[in-house]
Amino acid sequence: MKIDFYSEAQELKEKLILLRQEFHKIPEIGNHEYKTAELIEKTLDGLKIPYKRILGTGIIARLEGSFPGKNSALRADIDALPIDEATGTEFASQNKGFMHACGHDVHITGALGAAMILKKHEKDLSGSVTFLFQPDEEGSGGADRMIKAGCLENIDAVFGCHVDPALPAGHVGIKYGNFYAASGMFKIIIIGKSAHGAQRDKGIDAIQAAANIITEILKMNNPDGVVTVGKFNAGTAGNILAGRAEFNGIIRTYGIDERARMVKEFQDICEKISASFGAKCECDFNLSTPGVINDNDALTSFVENTARETLGSDNVNIIEKPLFISEDFGFFIMARTGNFYHIGAGCEYPLHSDKFLPVPDAIITASAVHSAVVYKFNLG
Repeated sequence: MKIDFYSEAQELKEKLILLRQEFHKIPEIGNHEYKTAELIEKTLDGLKIPYKRILGTGIIARLEGSFPGKNSALRADIDALPIDEATGTEFASQNKGFMHACGHDVHITGALGAAMILKKHEKDLSGSVTFLFQPDEEGSGGADRMIKAGCLENIDAVFGCHVDPALPAGHVGIKYGNFYAASGMFKIIIIGKSAHGAQRDKGIDAIQAAANIITEILKMNNPDGVVTVGKFNAGTAGNILAGRAEFNGIIRTYGIDERARMVKEFQDICEKISASFGAKCECDFNLSTPGVINDNDALTSFVENTARETLGSDNVNIIEKPLFISEDFGFFIMARTGNFYHIGAGCEYPLHSDKFLPVPDAIITASAVHSAVVYKFNLG
């Protein structure tokens, strides 16, 4: 049976816009997405799609088809960011200090829109579609914990998307190979010896040691990896030699091998320079996301062709260069095969901006492409 997925998504437009607005009003931080989860469950109840909770706020829902086929999964991250919203829209955040500044409200609604379309065609659906509503993408990473909780049981492939302000509304971005960076947050503590500013020889200047370390680690930046120091704290007074300095930041690399290499080089620099000043250093690395690599070219080609059939070739963009942003969807691809693509946000403000607000057409595009991809994948 031939289905016009885009037209069916368009028929749901008014309903999906209102649903997205409800999610946008109630942004919640990772692992505390209780109201969000309740609204997702309410929507699934209305569709008569069974589900279960995991990890407190995560949801696994499963739509069974009527014919044998492959089993696919759609993932939508559901958490928000600790940002005060400044969009001025009538459906702005009602949870002060928090905002859907990364478009997860669109991700949730797009997955539910796909569920609405697929439920309508469940008698023609092969295999099954599992909907993964994942908490804590922005924090410690909920993807890995969902996988360990068994969310990928009997799943053949996982699909997901992210809204992209660099793409016009109605467009999809396809990337072969390396897409998002592996990342690792770090905290470095330099222990020196406090002394009077007039007697520097009696102390060990932690700020001087830390400054020299930062200067050197920033020289590590290369086309495959970048280091950012975003926070620095040290000292107690302007006329006292600082006995302790702490700085925090993140390493982003294309692939976990490059990350391991850069972390080793980073630690060697910290230890060598600290020792040269007579200071000690403590290095704490939290190696979080593994990056997103669409390493199955055949599957990426399938998604590309499906998007062209669904939206028209003029609305499908091939993304040439990988991005240094991070996203924990890579855990799903590592555990199974899968594919990650971009949905045009049609928004002039960047991700994580207090004015970031994807246009409604992004929801329609996501719903159409999601439903088309999993429906056709399940056919085998």
